[in-house]
Amino acid sequence: MNRQELIAQIQQKKSFLCIGLDVDLSKIPAHLLAEEDPIFEFNKQIIDATHHLAVAYKPNTAFYEAYGIKGWQALEKTINYINANYSEIFTIADAKRGDIGNTSTMYAKAFFEDLNFDSVTVAPYMGSDSVEPFLAFENKTTILLALTSNKGGLDFQGLKTEDNELYKEVIKTALTWRNSDNLMFVVGATKAEYFSKIRKIAPNHFLLVPGVGAQGGNLQDVCKHGITKDCGLLINSSRGIIYAGNDENFAKDAQCEALKLQQQMETILNEKSQG
Repeated sequence: MNRQELIAQIQQKKSFLCIGLDVDLSKIPAHLLAEEDPIFEFNKQIIDATHHLAVAYKPNTAFYEAYGIKGWQALEKTINYINANYSEIFTIADAKRGDIGNTSTMYAKAFFEDLNFDSVTVAPYMGSDSVEPFLAFENKTTILLALTSNKGGLDFQGLKTEDNELYKEVIKTALTWRNSDNLMFVVGATKAEYFSKIRKIAPNHFLLVPGVGAQGGNLQDVCKHGITKDCGLLINSSRGIIYAGNDENFAKDAQCEALKLQQQMETILNEKSQG
């Protein structure tokens, strides 16, 4: 999926919602545990109930790898189901990969070719030759960790350089790499005051924004400082949506929570178009 297709979907659905499919078997409704593949069944029902409200789904691969081969098979079935039934949806493999060049090429092949995700999250620590193999794939997006929402995110990302901060240097440098138009950046919603600074460096790139909802991030604050003429944001919510209910009506409960966010996003987009 290319940038214009993503923008078209945002405009059509009046939404920039990304739903994180972080499946923990100890948290899903008990009746699903009797299914042959409870992880996939949970995802399938969430997707069917929310696909008209979301523009992206983001499985965090750790939640699948933790269950061994069965978990990986559930991930494969999930991405195949989205691609077969809701091909307009932007898919994100939240894998946080990154290694020396030839290893990164294999990671990229795994997620872009074998599993056919539209994008993958990548760590920037090893520099250009660890990221450019991902950027080389046409119509695929590499989502670079820039400023994360976790408590310790600023331990390194906020370090002062000679005339900047490290997270700013990461974004600034990444924009000089080959095929940098294929980049998005992860910026946590819990650090909304940083969005203005980031937009001075990357005014047009999309930002994937985790941390809205359960982690305390505020949608209005993020949009105030981060939204662009093309929207430029994918706001991720995971636990607040997928675990909204814990019985046979869990998918409907998830839909209700997704609808609340989508309606807020529609209001923001309408105000932006009028302003």
